[in-house]
Amino acid sequence: MKKPWLAIAAILIAASGWGVIGVFSRPMSAAGLSPLQTTLVRSVTVVVLMGALLLVKDRALFKVKLRDFWMFLGTGLISIVFFNVCYFSTIQMTTLATASILLYTAPCFVMLMSAVFFKERITAQKLAALALAFAGCVLVSGITGGAITPRALLTGVGAGFGYATYSIFGKVALQKYHTFTVIFYTFVVSTVCLLPVAGPGEACSILAGDGHAALMALGLGIISTFMPYVFYTTGLESVEAGKASVLAFAEPMVATISGILVYHEKLHLMNAAGIGLIFIAIVLLNVPVGKRAPAKGE
Repeated sequence: MKKPWLAIAAILIAASGWGVIGVFSRPMSAAGLSPLQTTLVRSVTVVVLMGALLLVKDRALFKVKLRDFWMFLGTGLISIVFFNVCYFSTIQMTTLATASILLYTAPCFVMLMSAVFFKERITAQKLAALALAFAGCVLVSGITGGAITPRALLTGVGAGFGYATYSIFGKVALQKYHTFTVIFYTFVVSTVCLLPVAGPGEACSILAGDGHAALMALGLGIISTFMPYVFYTTGLESVEAGKASVLAFAEPMVATISGILVYHEKLHLMNAAGIGLIFIAIVLLNVPVGKRAPAKGE
C-alpha cells in the first residue's frame, strides 16, 4: 500500500474482524466442537476461499520455493494452530474480554522480536503507546477485579506469543511473496497439521446436524478469519511489525463490545476508561514525531 493511512485502516479493520471471534466460536463450542476442530474450520474455509481467489486472479501466485517453506511452517503451525488452540481454550475458561487482554501480551513479544530480527527501533513513542494500550486492555477486560485460573493464564499468554509470531514470520514471507500467497500457504500448513488430530469427521457431523453452528462456522471462517488475515497481511506490507501489533489493540475493544451486545457481559466505568486509553494509544502511535519544520532560509 502506497498510502500509510490505508495500511493503518486495513490493520484496524482486521482487528475488528478478530474482535468478534468469540461471537462465532462460543456457539460452535456449545454445539460440541473442540478448539482443534474450530481451528480446522477456520483453516479449511480460508484455504478454499483463497485457493479459489488465486485460481481466478493469478495461478502463478501458487508458486513457492521449497527452501522458503519454513516461513509457512512458522505462520501455519505456530501462528495459526498453536495460537488458535490456546485462544479458543482461553475463551472457554473465561470472558471474551479477559481472553482478549491475555492475547494482547502479543505486542510486547512482537516489539522485542522485531528489534532483534528487523532492527526496528523501540522508541519512546512506541513504548508509551504500548503502555497506554495495555493499561486500557486491563481496564477493558476487568481483569483487575476478578480471579483467573492458572490454566487460563497459561493458555492466554500462549495465545499472545503465537499471535505475535505471525507479524514476524509474515513480515519475512512478504519480502518474497504476494500477500495472498502467504495467507494461502499459511492455512494449507495449518489444515494439514490439524486434519490427523482434530477429528474432521466428527466436526462435519456436528455442523451437519446443527444449522446454527454451521452458520457460525461460516461467519468465523469469512468474517473473523479470511477477511482479517487479508487486511492485516496487506497492512503489514507497509507498517512496521511492532506498530501493526499495537494498532491491533482495537481488537479487545471490539471483543468487549461484542461480549456486551451478544452475551450481556457488563460494561463498567473502568471498562469505558480502558477503551478511551486504547483510542489515545492508537492516535499517539500515528502522530509524527522528531520532525522539525524548516526555518526561513533553510
